[in-house]
Amino acid sequence: MKLASIRLVVTDIKAVVAFYENVTGLTAEWLGPLFAEIVTPGATLAIGDVETVGLFKEGSAEAAANRSAVLEFQVDDVEADFVRLKEELEVVMAPKLMPWGNKAAQFRDPEGTLVSLYTPQTDGAKRRFTQR
Repeated sequence: MKLASIRLVVTDIKAVVAFYENVTGLTAEWLGPLFAEIVTPGATLAIGDVETVGLFKEGSAEAAANRSAVLEFQVDDVEADFVRLKEELEVVMAPKLMPWGNKAAQFRDPEGTLVSLYTPQTDGAKRRFTQR
């Protein structure tokens, strides 16, 4: 089994898609007016308008209510990406070395989801990511 995608349910799909295009530098593929995907080498970030929830089960997901998950993107240089994005996005945390060996910076997307950009810094962290 492999993790294929993470899906966000949002109220303002255009703003959220634009946010993630800016963060990743990738262009979303719109698979319909209420659904887009940003495909990265590791997994796909799917973004669906709140109206798509009814396709599953009404009320099964709620837009702009996430306070438990962090979307993480591994980047080549977290410091450079932080400088590039800090004036445009809501900053939660400036780059900081975490106890597990990654240097991470955090932002919030337009609907409140916490987004972390990180670069492995310690030898142990670098080894962990080259073994995957």
